[in-house]
Amino acid sequence: MKIRCSQIGKLMTSPKTKGEVLSKTTKTYIQELAIEHKYGIRKEFWSRYTDKGNEVEDEGIELVNDVLDLGFIYKNDENLINDYLTGTPDVNTNEILLDVKCSWDATTFPFFETECPNKDYYYQLQGYMCLSGKDEALLCYCLVNTPFQIVEDEVRREHWKQGLIDENLDVRDFVQKKHNFDHIPKEKRVKVFKIAKDEAVIEQIKERIELSRVYYNNLINEL
Repeated sequence: MKIRCSQIGKLMTSPKTKGEVLSKTTKTYIQELAIEHKYGIRKEFWSRYTDKGNEVEDEGIELVNDVLDLGFIYKNDENLINDYLTGTPDVNTNEILLDVKCSWDATTFPFFETECPNKDYYYQLQGYMCLSGKDEALLCYCLVNTPFQIVEDEVRREHWKQGLIDENLDVRDFVQKKHNFDHIPKEKRVKVFKIAKDEAVIEQIKERIELSRVYYNNLINEL
């Protein structure tokens, strides 16, 4: 059993019950993995937030490069793997390791944060550094316009929330403005957090994976 870097955070939560080694969150995730591996049934997860992130990922990388002037960077498609982890960083060149997170809107963009605002992303990048051998990674939040079809879905959603049957132009204008950021300077639409490799954290991740494997193997034997 190997863990995707994007899911490491689910293993690193602390149990609330004294004497337990794995949290309820961790156990639930490992149960889902066991069912997937044993019976091929995978729990799918998607939302309008992940839909946007997937659709504008390339645009986000381009925006980051435009603002940071990193030279020649490109979308990475190579999946990395070792004895514990597997993952595909957004960018992994000889010099640069980075991951792009495209915010849903301006209210979820970390304009004023000075440290990595999401512990799950921190663990994800520690995993990427473990896989790639690099000592530093960039976590890049981007504020990219929401794709047209998703905005249209949001317009319909807002009309429904307000109990409106006929289109209201004020509602449409409100939603469209919420998802367009062309009026914000490019350099203000990229927020970068440098994440240094922490060998102690990586060891903690490996230890938690070892504990999870014991639980996983017991589940497989039950199924």
